[in-house]
Amino acid sequence: MTVTTRITQLFKEFFASESTGGLILIFATVLALIIANSGWNDAYLDTLHWIIGGKSLEFWVNDGLMTFFFLLVGLEIERELYIGELSNRQAAMLPVSAAIGGMVIPVAIFALFNVGGPGIGGFGIPMATDIAFALGILSLLGKRVPFSLKIFLTALAIIDDMGGVLLISIFYAKGLSLMYLGSAAGIFLVMLLLNRLKVWVLWPYFLLGVGLWICLYQGGIHPTVTGILLAFAIPFGKGDEASPSYGLQHNLHLPVAFLVMPVFALANAGIAFSASDIETLGSGLSLGIFLGLVLGKPLGVVLFSWLAIRTSIANQPDDMNMKQLTGAGILAGIGFTMSIFITVLAFDDPAMIKTAKIAILAASVAAAVLGSLVIWRASR
Repeated sequence: MTVTTRITQLFKEFFASESTGGLILIFATVLALIIANSGWNDAYLDTLHWIIGGKSLEFWVNDGLMTFFFLLVGLEIERELYIGELSNRQAAMLPVSAAIGGMVIPVAIFALFNVGGPGIGGFGIPMATDIAFALGILSLLGKRVPFSLKIFLTALAIIDDMGGVLLISIFYAKGLSLMYLGSAAGIFLVMLLLNRLKVWVLWPYFLLGVGLWICLYQGGIHPTVTGILLAFAIPFGKGDEASPSYGLQHNLHLPVAFLVMPVFALANAGIAFSASDIETLGSGLSLGIFLGLVLGKPLGVVLFSWLAIRTSIANQPDDMNMKQLTGAGILAGIGFTMSIFITVLAFDDPAMIKTAKIAILAASVAAAVLGSLVIWRASR
């Protein structure tokens, strides 16, 4: 079996849930937009500001519920590194190179429009790729899409997510507390010790995970990073069905795809449009995000992939041509979930958050349409 066709059953489940979940995510986004631009908008906003345990419902969605999204992302990253596409250097270098280009070029384009301005803090927004949205669009093209292209786009998006997590941890930390961060480090070390002692029951990890979430939040690090740390603390074993990591990832697929991400979209995609919003479309923030995602993503993905292939750093799969790869690069410009997530971390000004969200939605729609057309024509 060749490297490009060595796909585990878990990956197939992951793709199936992410692609179907992507369609539900689209529905939730459209629903949020309809509600926000109807007579229900006030009730919608009031609901988001319900206070539960001293925090708003919006907080519990973005900081609490999304921890499970990052837990699933972390488990998939771990699987890819150990037994998946990223476990083989030659196979990994193509999506790795593409992902690096897909992060560097969009940031450079964004910086061109925002250096020295108030929007520069959002430089991480055009770096992201929404796995669910991108795979959901890809699934609509059916069997004409080679499976190697699906693997490539999934691996690229996962590496993007790794970059996003590092970005959140390093650049969007606020009011750091060494005491709480030290406590968080201690808890994580206990988790790793349990792993080394081959403790395969999950409840101790989840119990410690709650403490880790609290310490990271109090320490100034966004608490959703807990999901990534927890994923790498849970024993992986051989990655088979007996593995706690395998079982947890398998059980998280449906809740994340059909609950966590749609709820996040409902809570964050509800933008009430007004005539004045047209004026923001020409702002540096809007242009930086839109062009970074729609132009920068495919440009970086294609350029860095081509260089990796030309220099023999990576191999191009036999059943995938450069036109299809270009289409995947365009689909990678669907930033949505991670882009919006980084937006609410980067800005405190509601007007800037709204401007960024409008640009993200516009770019995601454009990337979805253009990417689909390119792949459809390239795969006929």
